Amino acid sequence: MPLLLYICENQNQIMKKYLLVLSFALLSISAFAQSKVGTIDADYILNQMPEMVQVNEALKSYNTDLQKDLESNVTNYETLVKDYQANNETFSEEDRKAKESEIINLENDIKSFRQKAGVMMQMKRNELTQPLYEKINEAMLEVIAEENYTQILHSGGNALAFSSQEYDITLKVLNKLGIEVKE
Repeated sequence: MPLLLYICENQNQIMKKYLLVLSFALLSISAFAQSKVGTIDADYILNQMPEMVQVNEALKSYNTDLQKDLESNVTNYETLVKDYQANNETFSEEDRKAKESEIINLENDIKSFRQKAGVMMQMKRNELTQPLYEKINEAMLEVIAEENYTQILHSGGNALAFSSQEYDITLKVLNKLGIEVKE
C-alpha cells in the first residue's frame, strides 16, 4: 500500500507541474495577444514640420555669429603675432613674456572654441527643436490612446530591424499635427 500511495503522490506532483507550465503558457499567450506594438519615426515627422524652416534659419544665424566670433579671435591673434614679430627686439624681457603668454592664451582659446563649436550648435538645435518634439509627443499620445497601442518603438536611426507598415503611426501623427507629407 505505501508503494501505491507513493505513486499517486508522485503523479499528483507531476500533474501540478504540467498545470503550472500550461497556466504560464496560456498567460503569456493572452498577454501577448493583448499587446499592440507600433512604430514611429519622430525625426521624419520633425523634418516635415513647417517650423523646421525657422529652426534651420535660426541655426544658420547662430552659426554665422559663431563664425564671426571665431574670425574676430583669429584676427586679434594674427595682429598680436605680427606686432610681436615686428617689435620683438624692442620689448623688455617682461613685456616679451607677457606678449608670448597673451598669444598662447588666445591660440588656446581659438582651439578650444573650434572644438566646442559643434557641441554649441547641437545644444542650440536641441533648444530649438525641443518644443517641436513636445508637439510630436502630444500627437503621438493621442494616436496611442485612440488606437490602444501598448508599445511604440522608434523606427528612425536604423535601430529597428523590421516593422509592418500597418503598425507605423508616423503618418497618423503627421495627420494629427495637420502636416501634409511632401514626397
